[in-house]
Amino acid sequence: MKNNFTVLVQLMTKLRGPEGCPWDRKQTPSSLKPFLIEECYEVVDALDEGSPDKVKEELGDLLFQIIFHARIAEENKQFTIQDVLSTTIEKMTRRHPHVFGEARPTTDKEVLATWEEIKKKEKGYEDRKSVLEGVPRNLPSLLRAHSLQERAARVGFDWSRIDEALPKLDEEIAEFKESLKDKDAAGIEEELGDIFFMLVNISRFLGVNPEEALRKTISKFIHRFRHIEEHAANAGRPLNDMTLDEMEKLWQDSKGK
Repeated sequence: MKNNFTVLVQLMTKLRGPEGCPWDRKQTPSSLKPFLIEECYEVVDALDEGSPDKVKEELGDLLFQIIFHARIAEENKQFTIQDVLSTTIEKMTRRHPHVFGEARPTTDKEVLATWEEIKKKEKGYEDRKSVLEGVPRNLPSLLRAHSLQERAARVGFDWSRIDEALPKLDEEIAEFKESLKDKDAAGIEEELGDIFFMLVNISRFLGVNPEEALRKTISKFIHRFRHIEEHAANAGRPLNDMTLDEMEKLWQDSKGK
């Protein structure tokens, strides 16, 4: 493994070198950000597909992006890939005292509580004034809401039972309906946001990842809509020539399949 990793690092060095690839040599940390994000999502897609070969390939692409960023940093005399590895090894060892030290928490919640306490003592964390600080601003909104709510829950800002949460959802829907009735555009947007936020919070409480739940529903929608498209194509009809009732019938048919 060490040899393969070294070869990959050397490959990146050559790509960035004088006789390397003009495109690779031109890149900066800023220009590479979209590719880093894209590769992360391609890993997620591969995991959804359940193909080990695809996961292997996409993890390799993501690793390549990490080495790419580390190489640019080394050229700028900031840090090296070895520094990245050393920092991560040291941090993960420190944050797992129940594995590498004498602490012995017995539940995953105790592990998370210990993890947060250790983070508070680390460099860069001591000036944080809120438990909500540190959640990346660029996370997809569902994931960001989930992470923020999870942090609040760790310090006790949470329901004790699901039946405490559901009336809150009903309350938000009622407020949305009022804004809709009043044709209040700003209010409609705000109340819809409150509904989404409440749904994420209920998902978190139930142990459901809202991003994952929505991703699966999107995949289901695509599958069912493709059934309608295929039926229309086989019948030689454009979609906009079909009635809503016809499409609804095909939609229901796709659910059975």
